Amino acid sequence: MKKEKRLINKIKRLLRRLGCPRWLHHFGPKTYEFIEHFYALLIRAYCRLSYRRTNYFLDLLGIRCPSKSALQYTAKKLNTNFWQNLLQATCSQSHLIAIDGTGFSRENPSYYYLKRIDGKMPKVPVKLSVAFDTRKKKFCAAKIRVLPAHDIKDAGALLKESDPKIAVADKAYNAEKLYKQAHEQGVLLIIPKKANAKKGHYRKKMAKHFRTRTYNRRQLAESANSSIKRKYGHSVSSKKARTIRTQIYTRLTCHNLISYLTRLLGQSRSTYP
Repeated sequence: MKKEKRLINKIKRLLRRLGCPRWLHHFGPKTYEFIEHFYALLIRAYCRLSYRRTNYFLDLLGIRCPSKSALQYTAKKLNTNFWQNLLQATCSQSHLIAIDGTGFSRENPSYYYLKRIDGKMPKVPVKLSVAFDTRKKKFCAAKIRVLPAHDIKDAGALLKESDPKIAVADKAYNAEKLYKQAHEQGVLLIIPKKANAKKGHYRKKMAKHFRTRTYNRRQLAESANSSIKRKYGHSVSSKKARTIRTQIYTRLTCHNLISYLTRLLGQSRSTYP
């Protein structure tokens, strides 16, 4: 019970650091505090429930919970800046990050029936690009797109928001524009060479500092993306862009918070300064 209280207190401190208001709306009825909305959204992501089942489940446990429509309204109201600041607060300053992208399906069909009816495989329109701290094993920044997009489009924003000392990525991020931004920001960008990309002043300058051992840390970002899908699902049930964004961000937040709880319980042997 002590461990659970510590985690709850940590969430309260995070919201206090972000300057979140006590009530969701200044002129509202003041029935539920913002932290009660936030708890419900985290439980929905962690337990893989719908809004209605989340409300029903918490009511059965005797925990105060807003209604289904109130949770949906909160999910639409939380913007990207709130979630980015929350990820940074749970991860703090990063030294070495790995940038990688993955996709989430907006549908979750049965592959058994797809094979029987000769159906087509579902597309992956939701794009998630993350900056993963390879030392703390936490997500420090993320960008979500509802439609498919190239990985390089969000790489610059991830570098700017995470502000690391070293960043590693695969060949898809090998672009002179990104090398230039990393040089101006004071970040050592480690990306393997591409056969058809040999020109570029900043590309050649960064290539001199390429280290295979450091680049191999990129695999941790792929493992983290796989972990998110295995624990919280590979598809999203929300329909609108804002609620899709909230659903994915809550999964990343749960990962950061639960990793804190895992170290708190002594299940991890690795220690960090």
